Amino acid sequence: MNWLDTIVQGILLGGLYALFATGLSLVFGIMRLVNLAHGDLIVLGAYLILLIVSLLGISPFLAALIALPLMFGLGFVLQKVVLNRVLGEDILPPLLVTFGISVVVQNALLQGASADTRRLPTGDIGVASVNLGPVTVGVLPVLTFASAVLVIVILNQVFYRTALGRAFRATSDDPVTASLMGIKPKTVFAQATGIAMMIVTIAALYLGMRANFDPAVGPARLVYAFEAVIIGGLGSLWGTLAGGIIIGVAQTLGAAINPEWQILSGHVAFLLVLLFKPRGLFPRAVD
Repeated sequence: MNWLDTIVQGILLGGLYALFATGLSLVFGIMRLVNLAHGDLIVLGAYLILLIVSLLGISPFLAALIALPLMFGLGFVLQKVVLNRVLGEDILPPLLVTFGISVVVQNALLQGASADTRRLPTGDIGVASVNLGPVTVGVLPVLTFASAVLVIVILNQVFYRTALGRAFRATSDDPVTASLMGIKPKTVFAQATGIAMMIVTIAALYLGMRANFDPAVGPARLVYAFEAVIIGGLGSLWGTLAGGIIIGVAQTLGAAINPEWQILSGHVAFLLVLLFKPRGLFPRAVD
């Protein structure tokens, strides 16, 4: 058994989990909102990309570019119209509302797209691979991991080098004081959710190209996202990547020993990290 290859495949799988988790980490880091609908919104993004591909006959990558502004708009409106009304000291109302959104999205997709499994077309890229000597890696997993790193790099540039990023950090630290300085926290929250939905779209693209999906797979994606966020440290973007890698490597190692252990191994790794580092590996407000 080639353990090096197993670990490399796990690292690349971690890139997909990091994409699942980055939008969740962003929203939590800025507004302390735990979005229980996050996994279902990823699936919604995958169906939107599939719809655009079917209507226009273009590649999923081009379809994702069209879907990005649409998902940003959806996130902005969702936050502005619904979620801003329930944000506050009590964490229960946002949890209940996002749970309700999750149920609505699942049932809407079930009615509109049926329970049949779907998959985005990959073409040649789906089977293309690169030989790196002792290991062979697929082009699509490499693109997924590179996209996760690029998303985190861009987000960090936005946070620390733009006026929008300063507004994000100020609102995250103290929304009341930020509002006295001319910042509108509710608009900032809506912008943050819109950006998170753009990340969701990228995650949806690779989810749909690498695996089958149906209206019911959202909660499982949410679990992976939560685990990656918590392992990395709530609100830490680079920590989220580390958390995704830990889960991915644990799953591939578990599957190499016994295929039935794949999912269980990821959960065990999560519990072990939580046992020794309850606040995660890199606990920070926003990284």
